[in-house]
Amino acid sequence: MSMRYFIMEICCLLFTACGSSENLKKQPAPEVDDSQIAYNNPVIRISAPDPAVIRAKDGFYYLYATENIRNLPIFKSENMIDWEDTGTAFTEKTRPDFIGKTNNTHAAIWAPEIQYIKNKYVLFYSLAQWGNHWISTIGYAISDSPAGPFTVQGKVFDSHDVNVENSIDQFFYEEDGKYYMLWGSFFGIYIVELYITDDWQITPKLETKRQIAGTAYEGINLWKRNGYYYLFASTGTCCEGRNSTYTTVVARSENLFGSYIDRNGRKMLDNAHEVIIKGNDHFVGTGHNSILQEDDEGNTWIFYHAYQLDRLDAQRQVLLDRLFWDEEGWPYVEKQQPSSGAFRPVFNK
Repeated sequence: MSMRYFIMEICCLLFTACGSSENLKKQPAPEVDDSQIAYNNPVIRISAPDPAVIRAKDGFYYLYATENIRNLPIFKSENMIDWEDTGTAFTEKTRPDFIGKTNNTHAAIWAPEIQYIKNKYVLFYSLAQWGNHWISTIGYAISDSPAGPFTVQGKVFDSHDVNVENSIDQFFYEEDGKYYMLWGSFFGIYIVELYITDDWQITPKLETKRQIAGTAYEGINLWKRNGYYYLFASTGTCCEGRNSTYTTVVARSENLFGSYIDRNGRKMLDNAHEVIIKGNDHFVGTGHNSILQEDDEGNTWIFYHAYQLDRLDAQRQVLLDRLFWDEEGWPYVEKQQPSSGAFRPVFNK
């Protein structure tokens, strides 16, 4: 039984036990700590854009974000709501510099992605220059612990290697013993199969490269459910404060390599999709979601970033909402908007 239903049942029992209205006057109303059953967005109230989340082998959740905190911040939580800052993935000495000393002066680490592969925590990231789409590299680092330290291994590929402008916002996917990478930002979304050797060399099988979505998207990730692959993405502008139009969208396919379609059968290759989350009177720029997470009751949850309109100085904070599934198997968030307050994820501690 989840906490919220347990509390409701106790309240009903107390009400019955009180009996008459006279008894009700004598008995104080039971106090319920709302923090045990509800939470308020944002769940991380500092700038932590492009969140990526994993539930690690130790049972804790770890969240990684674009380096508005230099060297790529890591946060830790036991319940997806309360997060502590545990440091950074890199230091000034260990941060990646393999795109060249000259270019690296202005390169930043964006859009992390974390996966557990072959008994290692593998942190993928985009090392890129803002506004220079051909200085775009997808790199990776490994660690025995989700908290690091992470050791830089090198690059998976860059824009020139795969001939895709703005090769950032990568997502790693594993299925049936094969490894894949999805990536791209407003110049097409692509997928390619990967080689991964025992000594941690990761390279693309270029002959498998295929475009699976159009030019309206970035910040993609994949979720498989009931025979469908759901391709989540962000569309619009990410980083313009109250004028940001970022919107989280989705399309689905019965095949990993597509075609990904909306409810009406229109292709994501033609920039068709279904809306998951858009802005409202409290939050705008709602996008770049992490891979979905599940609580102990199997409910699905979506992390993403947004600007809070009455706290624009906090930049892109991290929000959390429950993702529901309709009768046709399409995911949705209530009212297609961020919640201000909602029931917490359920954990059976």
